[in-house]
Amino acid sequence: MARAGRTRWGGIIDRRLRGSGFFRAETLDAVWWLVDPDGGRFVSKGVCNASFDPDQIRGTDRAPYASACRRKYGGIPPWRTAVARRLASWGFNSLGAWSDDAVAVAGPVPLAVAPIVHLGAAFIAHQERHAKLPVEPVGFPDVFDPDFAGFVQRMASECCAPRRDEPGIIGWFTDNELPWGPDWRGQDEPLTLFLNQPAACPGRAAAIGHLRERHGDIASFNAVWCSTATTWDGLRHVEPPFRRDPLYAQSPESERQRNAADPRRAAYVADCDAFAGALAERYFAATVAAVKVADPNHLVLGPRFGYAPQEPVVAAAGLHLDVIAFNSYDADPLRMIDVYARTGRPCLVGEFSFRGDDSGLPNTRGGGPRVATQEDRARSFERYVTAGLRRPSFVGYHWFEHADQPAEGRFDGENSNYGTVTINDDVYGQLTRAMTALNGRAEEIHAGADRARVG
Repeated sequence: MARAGRTRWGGIIDRRLRGSGFFRAETLDAVWWLVDPDGGRFVSKGVCNASFDPDQIRGTDRAPYASACRRKYGGIPPWRTAVARRLASWGFNSLGAWSDDAVAVAGPVPLAVAPIVHLGAAFIAHQERHAKLPVEPVGFPDVFDPDFAGFVQRMASECCAPRRDEPGIIGWFTDNELPWGPDWRGQDEPLTLFLNQPAACPGRAAAIGHLRERHGDIASFNAVWCSTATTWDGLRHVEPPFRRDPLYAQSPESERQRNAADPRRAAYVADCDAFAGALAERYFAATVAAVKVADPNHLVLGPRFGYAPQEPVVAAAGLHLDVIAFNSYDADPLRMIDVYARTGRPCLVGEFSFRGDDSGLPNTRGGGPRVATQEDRARSFERYVTAGLRRPSFVGYHWFEHADQPAEGRFDGENSNYGTVTINDDVYGQLTRAMTALNGRAEEIHAGADRARVG
């Protein structure tokens, strides 16, 4: 049922637009919008992990939210209907990542969805299962492996092709928070990780070829990398001569100063960033092509960046993706939006959240700001989303997540107050009232975005 002035998807009816039957991205008056299947101006307002069984307590098979909902609703179908109605009543029009897509069609109005297909992660698992030689984990798919392109094509054919005609799919997330450089998972650069793979690893050969092309002779490489190898074939275990801060903690000015003070560091950083760019180009070229062949109707949203990566990675994303998705647990998304806006592509926040210390949950594990009260959560949501909507390249925001995490910790120990509802499915009234009010004004705010900042 469409509301007055809106399509059935919740988009604003605009005589300049026509529906194509699927979601697309388009600019109007120098502002980016999603356009819904019926031609409405659409901002994706979503909630992640709307699932009956989102989390088990770490090391057990106990799922407290599912148990509470089974008692409350009697089963999954009535829970889906209740959640669909609830999200729509709060002004949300989308389901974010990790959600039960059946919720999208369980209520009085349809909700759009954005599934994850984990193309790169699936290839990593495939390599580990079928490795013919010992391979050190790098956390990134070996995109130089000649099997990579064919593998992701098969995966996309299995996951995307059967749903190519569904109008409610905004697009596909190809992966989640791949490691593009030093981050919370380790200090290594992708270049050093691939360099230290076994000799027969395609990624190692690509890394050596990359350095050989940049340095020419081994002596030039040795001077930068403090290596004693006498030949390229003689490179064995390579210790990085420098360590960088995690990418999300780096200061551009500090990086400039450090590189200016030490030309060797500058050369090392340039080697690493150029290789990350080569990884990104191969990753995006293969995954986007695979999805587009399997499903030419829907947008490709990319691998949900967990932070702003190196400039060559951003540039590669801009060349290939329809919309650039990123997760940002900062106080506002502006720095990240501005990084991706330079590509000229629209962007979408795939996860953000704020945790209240009055919730009774530990909040000791998990990303994002902690605030004192539920009122502070509500105000933080308002500031974050309003700031994003005032950027012309911003086309959506997905709150993490629908229900709180268990106090005992989920699979990775996270134990935080991320929910719109408690572990017992009780609604956080202050937060959801603020969400309802702002969701209702989102398109109005975005229409007045600062056009001078368009990418």
